[in-house]
Amino acid sequence: MRQLEGTKCSFLVCLGISIIIFSFIYLRTRTPPELKPPPSSSCKPFSTVCKTFLPGMKKGVNWYSCDCQVSLAHHLPSFIVTIHKELELFVRLLRAIYMPQNVYCIHVDAKAPREYREAVQKLVSCFPNTFLSSHSETVTYAGFSRLQADLNCMKDLAKSKTDWKKVVNLCGQDFPVKSNLELVQYMQSQQWRDKNMTPGVKQPMSMMYRTQRQYKEIVGSHVAPKGLGLRKRPPPHNLQLYFGTAYYVLTRPFVDFVLKSPIAHDFLDWSRDTFSPDEHYWVTLNHIKEAPGSRIDGGWEGAIRAIKWRDQEGSAHSGCKGHYIRDICIYGVEDLPWIISMDSMFANKFESNTFPEALDCLEQWHRNKVINQATVPIEPSWLLAIHSNYSNSSSYFNSSAGE
Repeated sequence: MRQLEGTKCSFLVCLGISIIIFSFIYLRTRTPPELKPPPSSSCKPFSTVCKTFLPGMKKGVNWYSCDCQVSLAHHLPSFIVTIHKELELFVRLLRAIYMPQNVYCIHVDAKAPREYREAVQKLVSCFPNTFLSSHSETVTYAGFSRLQADLNCMKDLAKSKTDWKKVVNLCGQDFPVKSNLELVQYMQSQQWRDKNMTPGVKQPMSMMYRTQRQYKEIVGSHVAPKGLGLRKRPPPHNLQLYFGTAYYVLTRPFVDFVLKSPIAHDFLDWSRDTFSPDEHYWVTLNHIKEAPGSRIDGGWEGAIRAIKWRDQEGSAHSGCKGHYIRDICIYGVEDLPWIISMDSMFANKFESNTFPEALDCLEQWHRNKVINQATVPIEPSWLLAIHSNYSNSSSYFNSSAGE
């Protein structure tokens, strides 16, 4: 492998180092300046299916996938990303959301293979604003460990010298729908500028079983009721319980409140033996007046995730075109028009081994949008895809640069 020039570790080279060394992904070689893939290039054509389901894909043009990264500076959010499998999905997610002025805490599940963790460590070590969580949890689905993983990263982010304003949590099977510019504009809009985004409502009767009985976490496996369903005492501080999504956008003062407030600490301890506490913890705290940026009268507002739930089929969506796992849709390519129409910040979930074209096409569409919003001259290395009859800058995804 050729030697790095100087001491600068670029994003593209870092991807190559980490993934080639640990044999998780083979990243394709960078396209030469003329942007025409030579016969020996490892660029591969994008599926023509993308043109069928996504707007802005110019017909009659052959598109080729090439690795790159774009660096457009807007705002200072921080990100918590929890991962445990599919390194390629994480790399592509990080590439899509990476900005040098942001900060990223990556939580690698303690049960992930050693080689996987080493590969991630190698990648994030290339960037001063990206790091692994100082403590890893063995995450169990619907267990307290999932909530604890986010808190571990929050503690690390609180020590960061970067002046981040808000924190967004992600998992390795998420992918952005909005560009970085759009994410910032949305989080800084009048509705959300100084507010936390935790969609949810007062806990419905159908969800009370999660917090009225005691549960135990079978580490790395599942969550089960304790004994014969031991009853729990009411939550501390007379808190009204809410139920919502595990995903959030939180202000920095709110994070400080979570880490320091006796109310937050007592509620956290109370939540340890509940079912899926991350779906009531954040949203409940965001409905009390003591919490900075709270929305006491808030409901399901906040377009954080585009998710197709099985029980919402026929009402919120027309069905999953991929398949359901734990009642959540693993997207197929035919789900993409719905995802884009929802205009959420991110979409969940994707898999590379079952429906790879869904992420391939969304990634191409997303980069198209980022390029279209560029306010500086477009660099060839920013392209995620190029076409074989490239002629001038106005041909990028059938659009010229500019807002």
